[in-house]
Amino acid sequence: MTTSTSTTARPLTGRAGTIVLMGAGKMGGALLEGWLALGLEPASVVVIEPQPGPELSALKSRGLRLNPPPQSIGETAAIVLAIKPQVAPEVVPTLAPYLGAATVVLSIMAGRTLGFLAQAMPQRGALVRAMPNTPAAIGRGITVAVAGPQVSQRQRELVDALLSATGAVEWIDDETLMDAVTAVSGSGPAYVFLLAEALAQAGVAAGLPEALAGRLARATVAGSGELLHRSPLDPAVLRQNVTSPGGTTAAALDLLMAPDGLNPLLRKAVAAATRRSRELAG
Repeated sequence: MTTSTSTTARPLTGRAGTIVLMGAGKMGGALLEGWLALGLEPASVVVIEPQPGPELSALKSRGLRLNPPPQSIGETAAIVLAIKPQVAPEVVPTLAPYLGAATVVLSIMAGRTLGFLAQAMPQRGALVRAMPNTPAAIGRGITVAVAGPQVSQRQRELVDALLSATGAVEWIDDETLMDAVTAVSGSGPAYVFLLAEALAQAGVAAGLPEALAGRLARATVAGSGELLHRSPLDPAVLRQNVTSPGGTTAAALDLLMAPDGLNPLLRKAVAAATRRSRELAG
């Protein structure tokens, strides 16, 4: 297995061809916002969205093309599938009119494999599957991508630029790892939010007013995440730096790091999410 990492946004300007975004919900909308923030001209983007919100409709005045007929689009550089995986069997085959000889198809649908895409679009060879996560909405996401065998280096660079608009990008060459990726980074934000919930509830149980406990938990989790983001130190070292021998933190960690504590529980949680991802993928 090989991996590669992209941690900075690549320029999107000066690239030929139209970007077609199918689906402009939370993740599709985050991608679109990131592209425009990097200087991509709205006129270079086509959005296919049956229920556009006011923000999307407002972008039409800046040149964005919303639900145009396929024959009016011209050369398509990339199609980004940001639709719900449940509707994919009906929607993906309708992409045929948008495909050109050099078009790369990028799917961010959870659970839908490269094999599914190839079967649903037998006329399209250049396929990429990716798994972003919700911090993409603030430009702090991380996405893992895997490319099909027909994807050229130029197409891969375009996909990397599209994905890095919302955060870091990791590339893998083993698609079977995507289920574990989904369990760790795709579902991972929910685990962190649960930690904030549980910490606040524990504070209330210890006697803090509910509102204060909520503020303390939120700020602590957010601030610790930012420290982890900025620091070059390993998470274990950061943890040790907070922990004085025989102190209050050590007393709590004795429980959290016990043989039946947080580590084995989280391993079980990630394993359960991985199994479910495989089941959904069929």
